[in-house]
Amino acid sequence: MSTTMQSYGFTWTDPDGTPRASAIAYDRVSADRRRKELEQAGVTDIDEVPVRPGELPTAKG
Repeated sequence: MSTTMQSYGFTWTDPDGTPRASAIAYDRVSADRRRKELEQAGVTDIDEVPVRPGELPTAKG
């Protein structure tokens, strides 16, 4: 039996309109925490992106 860990990154838009992307990958628990932080910061267009090891999302725009 093999267990595979899934990692996640985020893309979002800052309140000033600047597109951003995660510089690190998160496990499930950390991704949930990060989404809440982004929401509390007032960012918009939050997109959770599954990533592979060594891969990160690219900012939109």
